[in-house]
Amino acid sequence: MKTLERYIGRAVIEGILLSALVLVILVSFFSLMDELQDVGEGNYQTSDAFVYSLLMVPRWAYDVFPISVLIGSLISLGGLAGGSELIAMRAAGVSVARIVFAAVKAGAVLMVGVVLLGEFVAPETDQIAESMRAERISQQITLKSRYGFWARDGDSFVNIRKILPGARLEDIYIYEFRDDGRLKLATYAGFAQYQQDHWLLRGIRQSEFYEDRVESRTMERATWDSMLNPSLLSVVVVKPTMLSAWGLYKYIDFMRENGQKAIQYEVAFWSKMVMPLVTLVMVFLSVPFVFGVLRSVGIGQRVFIGTLIGALFFLLNKVFEHMAVVYELNPLFAASFPGLAVFGAALWYFRRMH
Repeated sequence: MKTLERYIGRAVIEGILLSALVLVILVSFFSLMDELQDVGEGNYQTSDAFVYSLLMVPRWAYDVFPISVLIGSLISLGGLAGGSELIAMRAAGVSVARIVFAAVKAGAVLMVGVVLLGEFVAPETDQIAESMRAERISQQITLKSRYGFWARDGDSFVNIRKILPGARLEDIYIYEFRDDGRLKLATYAGFAQYQQDHWLLRGIRQSEFYEDRVESRTMERATWDSMLNPSLLSVVVVKPTMLSAWGLYKYIDFMRENGQKAIQYEVAFWSKMVMPLVTLVMVFLSVPFVFGVLRSVGIGQRVFIGTLIGALFFLLNKVFEHMAVVYELNPLFAASFPGLAVFGAALWYFRRMH
């Protein structure tokens, strides 16, 4: 029996890996085509577009894994069914539950590796890719440190302590220097909002430095014409997809402490939590199809059915993510409902087989 389980498991793993490879190549190709449209902006070159696409591969591998599991399981188990191997196993007294267990166990082995990829590798490569892209396009020197975000803006250096979604900044420090390198003007603004083609600063304190004195003044508001734009600053806005589950948990806690809504990040957190279960559901879903309508069809039809179901699942996920943000649905419900719906459909179809 152990030999039989290993045989089924090896077939499932090979099918999943093949499906994942094809899907990642396709997604990376379309990503590269999209990036090539930005070649020529600033210092962004063709080689940068290739590097960006390569750095995003861990993210794509993590994102397409559930669909890869479904398609790969349909291909591998469908191949066994097409060769009458599953029928022979059933005739030898092997239960469907045993076959399901062997397939699910194989999916779980790969799932562990993909979860580690999504938690430790993808967030880091995402940040490197986005930072590199922004720096090349903007032609500005940027740096993230424990003291916030630093950038060069002409003859000035800018330090922004907090960057919020919606092109909003808090705690901005602007240091303007003379040609001889001496500090000319130091400006602090408590808040900034991007409007049309400039920033509107509020809560301003300035100190202007002369050889024999320093003059200080305060202003309620002022415009700031800067080369910094929201597209550059979006790199350092915390994106849900660029955080690990632990990072999301800490950031959600941070936003709550500062009185900000964190539902988008909560949905992303619970999506990461339920992803392993969704993966196992995808393996389970393939079994009734293989024993039912897909038992005697070709590999092309199995791939088509798996892709169609995977696309529907992906769209359902996105719909509930947006609904959670707009209608403030429970984040756990929004993240888990698509998976539960697929599991319910698989369970119903599985029972119909008996």
